Amino acid sequence: MSKGEDTRNEIIGRAYSIATEVGLEGLTLGVLAERTHLSKSGLFAHFKSKEALQLEVLERAIGLFVKDVVLPALTKPRGEPRVKTLFDRYLVWIRGSEQRDRKGGCFFMSLAHEYDDRPGPLRDRLVQSQRDWYGTLARAARLAVKEGHFRTDLDDTQFAYECIGIGMAFEQAYKLLADPTAEKRARTAFEGLLARSRRARK
Repeated sequence: MSKGEDTRNEIIGRAYSIATEVGLEGLTLGVLAERTHLSKSGLFAHFKSKEALQLEVLERAIGLFVKDVVLPALTKPRGEPRVKTLFDRYLVWIRGSEQRDRKGGCFFMSLAHEYDDRPGPLRDRLVQSQRDWYGTLARAARLAVKEGHFRTDLDDTQFAYECIGIGMAFEQAYKLLADPTAEKRARTAFEGLLARSRRARK
């Protein structure tokens, strides 16, 4: 990797950290220049616009999510073990405990409030990333059906919907309400979902 690429990666990493505090709309070349002590003209050489910078930061967040949540689950056996790991890693992602460059809370949930009614490339990429996440959970549930862990009539899309709903409730309770029982309640809800999804034992 060239020095220029190294510098660009470092800038994107810093920008991502800032965006977890102020959101993508609050992330501008001016704010980034002030926080990194670089000139706006120097940053402009790497990112031709605010939107280009924001898209790079969003891609960084997507890459981190895949690395921290999805890939660890793919090392687990197909079926319920993989589903459980996806959920476990999802809670870790929301807590933010393994990433020093961001505070707790799901970056994508925060962006959903920023871009739910704001059309454009940023919203399009955000929407696609979240559809991919729903799809990942649904595929994991389908594999659990094939492995005989989940019942054959399981609605995998509904399963994914409920997993993400539990994650959203967990973030609110954990981050906004500072509820010390937030994770316990999230895991109880997930265990209930698993129990309803499992194939009946003969």
